[in-house]
Amino acid sequence: MEIALAILIGMFFAVSIYLLLSRAIIRMLLGISIFGNAVNLLIFTAGRLTKETPPIVPMGEEILLEPFANPLPQALILTAIVIGFALFTFLLVLGYRAYQELDADDTDTMRIAEPERAPRPPLTY
Repeated sequence: MEIALAILIGMFFAVSIYLLLSRAIIRMLLGISIFGNAVNLLIFTAGRLTKETPPIVPMGEEILLEPFANPLPQALILTAIVIGFALFTFLLVLGYRAYQELDADDTDTMRIAEPERAPRPPLTY
């Protein structure tokens, strides 16, 4: 199972980097979202995939019995999902507002902040 998830994680990373390198804002946004999902899957896989026992200390015992699922990566992933969703919605609104103001989705045509004939900044201060 870990090998299949490793291949899936590699594909997620490859697709997200491909999308992040494009010039369209929507593709970049989807690339960031897929990149976050790849990182979440990587953390989940690193926390060991097992169906053996939950991480609960039985009555009369002082330590957990082996093997058990590590709860820390699962808690980190739940937090990362919430933060990733908030980031996705913020970037979606930011991209939509940029599209409304500049009437463009391509980053090359959104270069209003850097006009072509603008004076160059000084090279020394």
